[in-house]
Amino acid sequence: MKQSASTYFSKFRNTFIGDRSFYATVFILILPLIVQNAITHFVNLLDNIMIGQIGTPQMSGVAIVNQLLFVFNLTIFGGLSGASIFAAQFFGAGDHDGLRYTVRFKLLTAAMTLVVAVIVFITCGDRLISLFLTGEGSAADRAAMLEYGRNYLRIMLWGLLPFSLSQVYGTTLREMGETVLPMKAGMAGVLTNLCLNYLLIFGKFGFPALGVEGAAIATAISRFVEFGIIAVYTHRHAGTFKFVVGLYKSLQIPRDLAFKIVKKGMPLLANEVCWSVGINTLTQIFSTRGLNIVGALNITSSATNLFYIFTFSMGTAVGVMVGQALGANDIPRAKQTASRLIFFNVSICIVVGGILAALSPFIPLIYNTYDEVRMMATRFMQVNAVLMAFNAISHCTYFTIRSGGKTFVTFLFDSAYMWFIFVPYAYVLTHYTTLNILVLYPLCYISDIVKSAIAVALVKNGRWAQNIVSDCASEENVEPNACVL
Repeated sequence: MKQSASTYFSKFRNTFIGDRSFYATVFILILPLIVQNAITHFVNLLDNIMIGQIGTPQMSGVAIVNQLLFVFNLTIFGGLSGASIFAAQFFGAGDHDGLRYTVRFKLLTAAMTLVVAVIVFITCGDRLISLFLTGEGSAADRAAMLEYGRNYLRIMLWGLLPFSLSQVYGTTLREMGETVLPMKAGMAGVLTNLCLNYLLIFGKFGFPALGVEGAAIATAISRFVEFGIIAVYTHRHAGTFKFVVGLYKSLQIPRDLAFKIVKKGMPLLANEVCWSVGINTLTQIFSTRGLNIVGALNITSSATNLFYIFTFSMGTAVGVMVGQALGANDIPRAKQTASRLIFFNVSICIVVGGILAALSPFIPLIYNTYDEVRMMATRFMQVNAVLMAFNAISHCTYFTIRSGGKTFVTFLFDSAYMWFIFVPYAYVLTHYTTLNILVLYPLCYISDIVKSAIAVALVKNGRWAQNIVSDCASEENVEPNACVL
C-alpha cells in the first residue's frame, strides 16, 4: 500500500508539479502581465468609482458602452489569435521571416475590424445602448443613461485605432517571450488615464469638469500614449525585434501561409465575436429584471476583474510556453506544460477566490449608489469567487487547445457552449420564472462547472498537441508572386 501511494504521488507530481526552473519561466512570463493587468484593472476600478461618484445613471451609461466596446476588444483579440498561434510557433522554430508575415496579417486584420466597428457604432450606437434599458426603472433614468452612453461612445471611438495597433505589437512581443515592454507601455497608459480622469471628470487644477466625457477623453489619450511607447521602442530595437525590419515595405504574405492563418483564425475570430456578444446578451437578459441590475453588474465586473488577473495572465503563459514547445516539435513537453500550468492556475485561484469572497461585502460600499445595487453586487461577487477555480480550468484549456491549432474545437468549447446552453438556459430562467435575481444569477452561472469538466476531458485526450508550422514556407522558399494581400 505504501509503495502504491508513493508511486501515485510520484506520478501526480511529475504530471502536475514542475521544478524550480519551470516556475521561474512561468513567473518571468506572467509577472509583468500580472503587474500590468493589476494596475489596469485597479485603475479601471478607480475610474469606475470616480464616475460612480457623479451618479448611478452616469455609471450605468458608461458601463453599457464599455460592454459594447468589450465586443470590439475581443473581436480584435480573436482576429489576431489565428496569427498568434503561428507567431509563437514561428518564434519557437527561429523563423523570423514567418513571424514578420504573421504581423502583417495582424495589421490587415486589425484595420478591417476597426473600419467595420466604427461604422456599426456610428450608425447603430443608440439602438445598441437602448437594448440594455428595457428593465424596470424611471423614464428619466432611462433617458439619462442613453444620453451619457451616447456622449461617452462618441469620444471613445477615437481611441480604437491606437488600441488596435497596441494589440498587434503587444501580442507579437508576448509571443516572443517579451512581456516587460508591453507592461511598461500599459502602465504608462493606465497612469495617464487615471491622472486625466481625475482632472477631467471633476475639473481639478483649472481643468473643466466634463464628467463622463472627461473619462472618455482621458481613455482615448491614454491609448495613444500606450501605443506610442511600444511602437517607438520596438522599432528602435530592430536588432532584438527582427520582425519589424522591412515590416512596412510591402503587404506581401505567402499565399499558403495566409490561407492557413485564415483557416485556423476564422474559428477564433468567430468565437471571440460570438462569445463576447453572448456575454452582452447575458447582461441584457439580466437587465430586463431592472435598471439597477446594470449598475450592480458593472460594480461586480470592475471588482472581479481585479481578482482574475492571475487567471487572465496565465492564459498568455499557456499560449507562449505550450506554443513554443509545439513549434520545437516537443509534443510530450507541450502536454506536460499544459497540465502543470492548469493545475497551478487552479491552485492560485482557490486562494484568490477566498479573498474575493471575504472582501465582497465591503467593495460596493465605496460606490455612491443605492443600497439595493450594493447588495446585489456583493452577492454577484460571491458567486464569481466560488466559480473562479472552475473558470481557471476553462480559460487555460482554451489557450491550450488554441496553441495546437485546434481552433474549431475552441469555437465549440466557447461559443457553441455559450449560445446553445448558457444563453438559452439564462433566458428561460429569467423570462419564464419568478426567481429573484439573487437566486437566478448563481443558477445561471453554475453551468460553468459543467464547462470546466468538458475542459478537463479535452486536455486529457491530447489530440490538440500538434506542430502546425513545420511545413510553412519561409521567405527564401517563397516564390516572388506567391501571395499579395
